[in-house]
Amino acid sequence: MKILFLDQFADLGGAQRCLLDLLPAIRERGWEATVGAPGEGPLLGRAHELGARAEVIPCGPFASGRKGIRDLARFAAQLPVTVRAIRRILQSCGAVLLYVNGPRLVPAATLAAGRRPMVFHCHSRFPRATALVGRCLLHARSTVIGSCRDVLVPLERYVPAERMHVVYPGVGETNRTPPLRERLAIGMIARISPEKGHAEFLEAARIVAGEIEATFLVCGAPRFSDPSAAAYAGRVRQLAGGLPVEFTGWQDDVAAVLSRIDVLVVPSRADASPRVIPEAFAAGVPVVAFAVGGIPEMVTEGDTGLLVAPLDTGALARRILELLAWPPERRRDLAANARTRYEQLFTLGRYRARVLRILEGLQ
Repeated sequence: MKILFLDQFADLGGAQRCLLDLLPAIRERGWEATVGAPGEGPLLGRAHELGARAEVIPCGPFASGRKGIRDLARFAAQLPVTVRAIRRILQSCGAVLLYVNGPRLVPAATLAAGRRPMVFHCHSRFPRATALVGRCLLHARSTVIGSCRDVLVPLERYVPAERMHVVYPGVGETNRTPPLRERLAIGMIARISPEKGHAEFLEAARIVAGEIEATFLVCGAPRFSDPSAAAYAGRVRQLAGGLPVEFTGWQDDVAAVLSRIDVLVVPSRADASPRVIPEAFAAGVPVVAFAVGGIPEMVTEGDTGLLVAPLDTGALARRILELLAWPPERRRDLAANARTRYEQLFTLGRYRARVLRILEGLQ
C-alpha cells in the first residue's frame, strides 16, 4: 500500500514525532510512505532518513492559538495552491490512502483526495475550526484517530462512532531511572508556547523555591515559524529572573533530560495527550500535571501521578512540595505504578500495531 502522510508543521512537536514513529513500521510492512510538509524544518529530512519520500507543500506560517485576520486571509489564499500541490504529489507517488496529521490541511486534503480513503489523526482540539474540519471529514467519510478520547468529543456530531478510534501515543523503552539527589530538580519538557504553561510553571517554581532548595529545568524551544511563540519565550525568560532555572533549549534525547530531574511538571493550559507523560512513566519520573484535556486519561490521581485543578499555580506548587515530602519508597511506588501503566497503554509497539490495524482495514 502506498500512503501519503501530510503534516502542517515541519519542526518536531509531539504530533510530528508520532508520525515519524510510524514510518519504520510502514516500511517493515512493505508499504511505501510519502511525507508532505512545509520545507523549513527538520521533519522532511527525518522522514527521508526513515525511508519515506519527502515532498514540500505550502502551509502557513500561522500564529499559534487564536488566528488573526492575516492568518485567515493567508489560509484562504493558500488553499487552492495547497490542493494543487497535494494532487500533484498523489499522482506522482501513486498513493491510495491519504493520512492527515493536523487540522489545517484537512480542507485541502478533502478537496484533493478524490475517491481515496482519508485518515485524520487528531492530536488536539481546535475550537474555532471544528465545524469546518468536521464537515470536511463528514464529506470525505474519513476515519479519525484520536490521541485521546477528549479530542474526539467535538467531532462526534460529524463522524460516526465506528469510524473513530482512540490510540494513545507510544514511546520507546528506556531504563534511565533518575537517582534521588541531595538537591532536588524539578523540570518541564515542552515546546515553548502559552498553551504549554511555562508561565504557570515558573509562578509555581517561585513558590517552591521559597520553601525548599531545588533547581528548575525548562527543556524546549518555540516553534521557529511562529513570531508570537518567540515573543512568549522572551517573556518566559523574564519570569525566570532570580530563580535557579536552566533553559536547555530543544533536546532530541528526552530520556537524557528526564534522567536529570526528580519530578516532571506538566502545567498545560490546554493539551490532549502530551507524550512526555508516558516518556516520564517509562523513565520512572513522577508526574504532577494540570487536569486538562486528555491528561486525566493518562494520569490517575495518587496512583500514577498527581493531578491539579487547571491554572491554579498555588495548588500546583503545593502538590509538588507534597510529592517531594513523601518518603523515597512511596515515590518509588508511584513510579512503579506509572511504569506498569506505560507497559499497558503507551509502548511504541502497541501504538504502531493499533494504527497499522486501522490502516489495513481501509485497503
